Amino acid sequence: MVRILHAADFHLDSAYGALTAEQAVQRRRESRENLTRLVDYANDHQAELMLLSGDLFDSEAVFAQTGELLAAELERFAGEVVIAPGNHDYYSERSAYARIMWPKNVHIFRHAAMESVSFPQYGCVVHGAAFVGEAAAELPLTHIAPSDGWLHLGVLHGETGSKDSRYRPISVQQIAESGLAYLALGHVHGCSGVQQAGNTAYAYPGCLEGRGFDELGDKGFLFGEVDSESARLHFVPFAKRRYQLLRVDVTDSEPLEAICRQLPLRTEDDIYRILLTGECMAPIRTEKIQAELADRFYHLEVRDQTRLQQDLWARSDDDTLRGLFLRQMRAKYDAAEDEEQRHRIEQAVRFGLDAMDNRE
Repeated sequence: MVRILHAADFHLDSAYGALTAEQAVQRRRESRENLTRLVDYANDHQAELMLLSGDLFDSEAVFAQTGELLAAELERFAGEVVIAPGNHDYYSERSAYARIMWPKNVHIFRHAAMESVSFPQYGCVVHGAAFVGEAAAELPLTHIAPSDGWLHLGVLHGETGSKDSRYRPISVQQIAESGLAYLALGHVHGCSGVQQAGNTAYAYPGCLEGRGFDELGDKGFLFGEVDSESARLHFVPFAKRRYQLLRVDVTDSEPLEAICRQLPLRTEDDIYRILLTGECMAPIRTEKIQAELADRFYHLEVRDQTRLQQDLWARSDDDTLRGLFLRQMRAKYDAAEDEEQRHRIEQAVRFGLDAMDNRE
């Protein structure tokens, strides 16, 4: 059994272009501070192996200080580190992996073909490969782990479920035939949880910090124990700030009040995009709402996706599918027993009209 911390996709020195220039600088600094927090967690929880599955840097042109900081923090780790460079931080003579002096406890795969590194103190072998350019071809994974009594683990950056991917396609069948006890993957920015292919467990931990509204909610890493029988890993939420998307229906409501009713108590550390939906009597001034709420968030965007209110039953007399639908629903509305039932019918009519107009 070995206790591992599996993380990937730090994307250090990202641009954070959607934030203000001052916030972008702060977010890059916070991402570097995550390295200290990560190693502290690993040491505090007696991790033995740290498996880092690529894209630790956002590009080959990483700041030298950032690479040196990563090396210095990993040297503090009491165990061993294995890195498999990805498509953003691929291994080359110009990469931070080649230019920086890495500590003895850090092992970096430097070739596109599979390599192995042994850790007799843990009774395990770690197999992996590097991206050596922005794309990587499929790897032969069948029977890479012999039945020799050692615990065999893998670390790769790649994409499962897409045989045509440019980013090292990996099939579930390949994973099942690998003979590995656990395959630590990187590239996908959402945590997959531990999956099973044959006798091999595998997982994506997701990224450490979201960088946009395509990376919503909690982000972090996987931690736990792996042996020849199972991988008992759990997700550890770690992000300092989260991207959150909130849809607010402002139909029959004052927009600011409708938003406040739906907001959770703690939002000041997070980055929010609020989408206003439904029908309103007049165009919404999003800049005014944003100014009113700005102090409650680290960063806020308010977007108007409402439509101007119109008579719900207009065009009931049309000799069309719309007219037939409205006439039938109006009959149900008039026969409704109470206000709650009428409200549900009105909502059903709105959904039906939206569907006819190809709206969400």
